Amino acid sequence: MAGIPGRFEDWSDDWSEDRDDDTAPSWAAGQHLPPDAHRMGLTHHVPDGALLDFAGALDPTKPLHRVTAWVMLAVFGLPVLLYVLRLVLELA
Repeated sequence: MAGIPGRFEDWSDDWSEDRDDDTAPSWAAGQHLPPDAHRMGLTHHVPDGALLDFAGALDPTKPLHRVTAWVMLAVFGLPVLLYVLRLVLELA
């Protein structure tokens, strides 16, 4: 059974020698927060920090990520736009 590809015994441990044990993998949560968010005390454990981390992980070269960014912009921007429009109509 040693010749079956993909078995655990066939895996090489060479990849782990290239990494420092203290660095987190690139796919780990909290890796995409801007430095300003860290200075403010935001982490991926709080809602605002989780949104920033999610948005920071989006890749602009992928079409689905671009659509996701536009949907997020609409979800968070449309209520503000409608509120401002309502204020303008009440003052007129």
